[in-house]
Amino acid sequence: MRRPERLRLRPLTNADEYQALSAHEELAQEVFEFLIGWDGQPWALFLTQVDGWRTGTDLPDGWVPATFLVAEAAGELVGRISIRHQLNELLLREGGHIGYGVISKFRGRGFATEMLRQSLDITRSLGIDRLLLVCDEANTASATVIENCGGKLESVATGGPHAGSKRRYWIELP
Repeated sequence: MRRPERLRLRPLTNADEYQALSAHEELAQEVFEFLIGWDGQPWALFLTQVDGWRTGTDLPDGWVPATFLVAEAAGELVGRISIRHQLNELLLREGGHIGYGVISKFRGRGFATEMLRQSLDITRSLGIDRLLLVCDEANTASATVIENCGGKLESVATGGPHAGSKRRYWIELP
């Protein structure tokens, strides 16, 4: 696997609006929500909401506190990651502690693996030492990322509210 260019995870800022909205539109074509919870509100309001969700403030129904970060390399947004601080019933079945996505032109360059690796330290700092990661059974790229970061397959689950079978992995943090 190639090592990605220097990547850092960081919160969204005002300066990210154009790149983030472009990524959101692009990934919507793949039925993937780059900006979780964005519904067209003013950017500054969205940033305030995202920060509140991290602390559990004004969470939409069914949501749990989560840290939303973007991945940046060479001044460009390459992806995003959402670290959920706890699991509810739906996340236990289908979502897991961490969700991530990489913008299509940056795929295949090791960014997803590096994003997940860096997020493990953040997860540990939240007091989570055993975390669940879930991907579509057909998403072999994501399964490989999870396995490369220490994920151990527990099961393949079917029958949830979202279509398709889900591969469920656990990562034990030291």
